[in-house]
Amino acid sequence: MWPRIGGLRTLALGTPGEMRANLNTLVLAGVKTATAGLLTSDYAEENEELERVGERLVLVDDHDGLVGVVEVTGVEVVRFADVSWEFARSEGEGDRSIEEWREGHRRYWAREGFTVDDDSQVVCIRFRFVSAGDGGISTGDLGT
Repeated sequence: MWPRIGGLRTLALGTPGEMRANLNTLVLAGVKTATAGLLTSDYAEENEELERVGERLVLVDDHDGLVGVVEVTGVEVVRFADVSWEFARSEGEGDRSIEEWREGHRRYWAREGFTVDDDSQVVCIRFRFVSAGDGGISTGDLGT
């Protein structure tokens, strides 16, 4: 199971270190408004349910410290080959084409030990940034 903060599930983007720091910065700047995960590795193996529209997630750093809060605005499970360019652009990571996005994600998941083919199920999550840090709110105010 994913860690919880104040009863909310966490959103740990990418891998710890420079990648996570960069992705968190993109979220805080409002550039990154989506993320993708593999249904089998990110959910089934972790015994996690899919996110729900309206659910708030705590964006975390390498040490599961609160960086900010996002609210889920959309969740869709699609074949890897069917991820749209519009979705890929909303990840805000600078890919110049859907092919570049697919290749980058294949490489990332391969480094994590997962082979991805056209039929792999991808969870496409859209979100909106709610607040940075604790935003002056206590964990009790996070919707728990």
